[in-house]
Amino acid sequence: MISPRASLFVLSVLGSGVFSTKTTTFTQPAAAPTDTSTFYVGASNGSLPKTTTVPGLVFDRFVQIWLENTDYSDAAAQPAFQNLSKDGITLSGYYALTHPSEPNYIASAGGSFWGLASDDDVTIPANVSTVVDLLEAKGISWAEYEENMPTDGYLGDSFTNPDGYTYYMRKHSPLVSYDSVNQNSTRLARLRNFNDFAYDVGNNTLPQWFFVTPNMKDDGHDTGVAYASDWLNYWLVPLLQDPNFNSARTLILLTFDENSNYGINNEVYSILLGGAVPTNLKGTIDDTYYTHYSSLSTVQNNWGLDNLGQQDCNKTLANVFQFVADMTGYQNNGMKNGTGLPLTNITGTIPGPLNPTYPAPWPAPNTSCVGAGGGGYIGSK
Repeated sequence: MISPRASLFVLSVLGSGVFSTKTTTFTQPAAAPTDTSTFYVGASNGSLPKTTTVPGLVFDRFVQIWLENTDYSDAAAQPAFQNLSKDGITLSGYYALTHPSEPNYIASAGGSFWGLASDDDVTIPANVSTVVDLLEAKGISWAEYEENMPTDGYLGDSFTNPDGYTYYMRKHSPLVSYDSVNQNSTRLARLRNFNDFAYDVGNNTLPQWFFVTPNMKDDGHDTGVAYASDWLNYWLVPLLQDPNFNSARTLILLTFDENSNYGINNEVYSILLGGAVPTNLKGTIDDTYYTHYSSLSTVQNNWGLDNLGQQDCNKTLANVFQFVADMTGYQNNGMKNGTGLPLTNITGTIPGPLNPTYPAPWPAPNTSCVGAGGGGYIGSK
């Protein structure tokens, strides 16, 4: 007999897209990643306005690029990742937070996934703060770039291209689920498409913090890590040589939302790239224990930001990227990759307001914690 928990596990795996048919031939959407394309569907609204750069302690721009559903060993076997690791710091102890995809995305923006164990459309109340609140409080520009999103601030669950393929999925947008973003027209307009990206990089108006979501093929979700590697060679590798994208003060996190094997802990291959990575650390491995919350704590540490009063304040789960911590004097918890780490492959049984099976009230933020930026809870201001 299959236990209820095992049944929930099987359903979660089936719902994750792990068993989807994989295709192997990458199709280049444009001549270069800096070009617009009719394939991207969404018309550009022009470039973002130029803004004053707010200097950070270690970097002035932070970029996240998320791929999908790949075990650490499978990514490590790809030449594209091996070559990129030669130019950056490989984070051998970086872990996703849960399964399936969407909870990881929303956690990276708001510091919790609130028990979510599905890819269903959810809305998170407007009084729940996100990284956007932290950035805007210090005048730091931000955006998302979503490949094949048809219009800026699109609120639909998905979008199917004229060729009949559904390339864009809302579940892979970290900020659209937050009412503080989706009910604010100014913020919503900063959820942009890849034609907008071409304008922004060409006009040197890319923001200081931005999140990149490739489409359902290019991120490997519907195809596999070899296809995603081909996309990286087309899109990211040339941009690393473009000073409008990668300046001497740019830090890039390339990672995955989750691994594909729910039966093992949720380690994902991750690399820190960009001009902000010290020359002597390129090609090295950092085995410090990190999770997706570390992107929040590192940004807070770099710009002296407040915190969200959520898991970004969790000293176990939110280590600052070590080379940044070394340069700012921040003390991490000393945890390294290996045995005895928290299990972050658990899905379905974590109570929260977004879990209809195990419901719980929206938790009050920790208003007394001091985050990696040295500030207090943003809502106390």
